[in-house]
Amino acid sequence: MSTTYLTVQALTKYIKYKFDADPHLKDVYVKGELSNVKIHTSGHIYFTLKDAHARVQAAMFRSQAGQLKFRPEEGMQVFIRGEVNVYEAMGNYQLYVQTMEPDGIGGLFLAFNQLKEQLEKEGLFERRWKQPIPHFPETVGVITATTGAAVRDICSTIQRRYPKTKIRIYETLVQGKGAAASVASNIEMANLEAQCDVLIVGRGGGSIEDLWAFNEEVVARAIFSSRIPIISAVGHETDTTIADFVADLRAPTPTAAAELAVPHERDVVHTILTRQAQIHQMISARLTHERARLDRLAQSYPLAQPERLYRPFMERLIRAEQLLQQQLDMSLMKKKQQFIQLDSRLQQQAPQQRLTAEKRRLVQVEAQLQRVLQTILHDKQQQFTTQIRTLEALNPLQILSRGYAAVYDEQSNIVTSVSDVSHNQPIQVAMKDGTLYATVEQIKQEER
Repeated sequence: MSTTYLTVQALTKYIKYKFDADPHLKDVYVKGELSNVKIHTSGHIYFTLKDAHARVQAAMFRSQAGQLKFRPEEGMQVFIRGEVNVYEAMGNYQLYVQTMEPDGIGGLFLAFNQLKEQLEKEGLFERRWKQPIPHFPETVGVITATTGAAVRDICSTIQRRYPKTKIRIYETLVQGKGAAASVASNIEMANLEAQCDVLIVGRGGGSIEDLWAFNEEVVARAIFSSRIPIISAVGHETDTTIADFVADLRAPTPTAAAELAVPHERDVVHTILTRQAQIHQMISARLTHERARLDRLAQSYPLAQPERLYRPFMERLIRAEQLLQQQLDMSLMKKKQQFIQLDSRLQQQAPQQRLTAEKRRLVQVEAQLQRVLQTILHDKQQQFTTQIRTLEALNPLQILSRGYAAVYDEQSNIVTSVSDVSHNQPIQVAMKDGTLYATVEQIKQEER
């Protein structure tokens, strides 16, 4: 009886047929430890699944691997559901994985921690990258679903607190397949349009699965790359997402995000009134200080040459007059240039009535400027005259002209008492028309 030899291919095909015919190998559930994990550039994942007594080769193709929420790592304990079959080219069997979950920790939670650790190492959470939120935004962009309660809460809060702010809503898918791409694309669109001063990105509360779009890497990098400051507002106060760590500011709820995005109109008014009162107090204190300083100057002993006191005022008055004249000339020149431009445009369109009105307005402005200049010059002249009279009244030469004299010692110090001089001491007697040089021959002390 002759022996029939099988080819290697026929043998492996027969073995594969046996595997295919066994229903227990079509849907198996296995737990074990990952080893030799290799994530191929094609997206496929190859690894060894082992326990203390055995090991089996396993593969997870790109279509299934792309749905994993975590990154398989060496030494990780996992639960696997898949199919056992033969890889004919190598003649060995392996486990083809359909789903994989980590043992002892949820897959989503593990994926959250893995991405958080990765982005933190890259520096995306660092304080130095956080942009300041503008105090008075003109337009607030809202990236969320248009059908949820979050968008209504945000809009109503902004309109109640600061009604002058405009709201631009970007309709966004915030849950399910494609949600992360929708959020990221709308952030990029808002930056391209450059119409918003700040963006609120988020949604209302839900489970970790509902909020998962805001834990995706594409959303985190879109937030980090945004040139517009972003406030994250995902879920409730206890919910935390990757978007919260990357955003410039995290709000516990969508309503709180609206409160952080715009000021309260009442607070703005209060701040303005407070600053106004502070300015008034500062001006009053400065005026009081300057009045006291002026009083001290007015009571001080006049200088030997009083004209030195008012000479700077004359120079300042002249400079002020020149400056006012220059400003007037520049203003008139600007107005004339504006008039010429306006006249040229009007001539092209032939609006005669508007041209007449603008000419009349130009004449009024010129007259008003002339009146203002005359008023300022008149006030400055009056101030100058008043100061001259004050200086003349304090001029010691006026006292000398009435028969009085001023006595100085040899160091030019004024002598106010007989005790300030001694016998035979030289002295100078200043009179209205000159100076006498004398010597003290006798001192007579008046008895009191």
